[in-house]
Amino acid sequence: MRHRGRHRRRKRGQALRAFLAGTALALTAAATMISASQATVDAPGKLKSLADTDALRLTEHQVPQRTLDRLASSMGRPVGVGAVLAGADRTLRDASGCTTAEREALPVEPAATRAYCWDAADTRSWRPGAVTTSGDADDDGVWGENRVILSGWTQDTDTTGRGLARVAFVDANDPDRLDYSWVLLAVPVDGGRDYRALDSQLSGMVWYQDKLLVTTDDGDGDVLYVYDMNRIQRATVDSSAVGRVRGGWSAHGSRYVLPAVGSYRLAGSDAAVRPASIALDRSTAPDSLVASERTPEDGDRAARLWRYSLSSAPDRAGLLATDATGQARAVEAYETKAAGSGGVLSYDSEWYVSRAAGEPDGRGTLWRPDGDGGRATECGTDETNRCWSAGTESLSYWEATGEVWSQSGQMLFALPLASIDRSLG
Repeated sequence: MRHRGRHRRRKRGQALRAFLAGTALALTAAATMISASQATVDAPGKLKSLADTDALRLTEHQVPQRTLDRLASSMGRPVGVGAVLAGADRTLRDASGCTTAEREALPVEPAATRAYCWDAADTRSWRPGAVTTSGDADDDGVWGENRVILSGWTQDTDTTGRGLARVAFVDANDPDRLDYSWVLLAVPVDGGRDYRALDSQLSGMVWYQDKLLVTTDDGDGDVLYVYDMNRIQRATVDSSAVGRVRGGWSAHGSRYVLPAVGSYRLAGSDAAVRPASIALDRSTAPDSLVASERTPEDGDRAARLWRYSLSSAPDRAGLLATDATGQARAVEAYETKAAGSGGVLSYDSEWYVSRAAGEPDGRGTLWRPDGDGGRATECGTDETNRCWSAGTESLSYWEATGEVWSQSGQMLFALPLASIDRSLG
């Protein structure tokens, strides 16, 4: 069923802001202590505008309609997001019920105002990655009647770091009880007679209108895969297999599977470009998709930050704006020395980049780079910069509530963008 709540934004947005306002969490001593050895780190340098964005061009590829129809005909009528939430069979723990070791993944400054942890048994051998919400999907922050958080995870299956990719659909209507169900990401094959797993690390994800865009690293040249939230299918066989099996369809233990409806591939000559993380920016006209490039933290090569416009055409809901040749071009791009960057965010002409910890068991940093060099969040009076989470690969701004959502380790957390700006000075 298509979404029907787009024009109820103001009243609902105010209610949602109050609904999720919350009280700042009291972090444990283990999470708040920063060692003296974690000194102030060097700034990533100025944002340098790039005039040549040819390497960032993407070509759109859509899965043939007959392929999608054949798969749906074989698997049965697709279900919507509401049906997945209604069948949620797992529950996140509130931060008060998380272990000290789990809470150490939270940022120290600014502090999270909401935090939850996953059941370790449910996520064993899976690595957390991207986060997006119904705040991305629609400007009133609600999808249908539901507030939703999507949390992406990757299971490593070999030494390449690629593996199965699945998404937790989290019912966020009650902040005191977050229930969820798993949905496996897949790709149709054999003309829609079967599907395979999305064999890729999942580090970036944006839910915009009825489409879910995810970054990929599956080795066949795709950069972004596109999923239609109206095409969620039920798995009918509970097994470790993926695809058509004897007696029906299996999704590696997940109750639902989401087949891709399209993808974007690099059209430029620089095959090394890969968006490590993506985010939605609702402050631009039209709305835009921003991306960051991951580079080795100890490397010399500058990383790129860039954006694509999202289409405003009624028949292209949730897709990138493309030209007559089916190519999406970057409308803004920069270079930065923020090596080792993870999550990226852009809002009201400001850029935010999280960077991984520089040493084992260390903490990361959160930067706001600009044309003058930028600033990092500081950890109180000692002006230490390493007070962010060690490994946040994704940042998602829920405009209706003013909160940024992310995850690190076993923790899913949120904090106001305003508190990040205050920490940045």
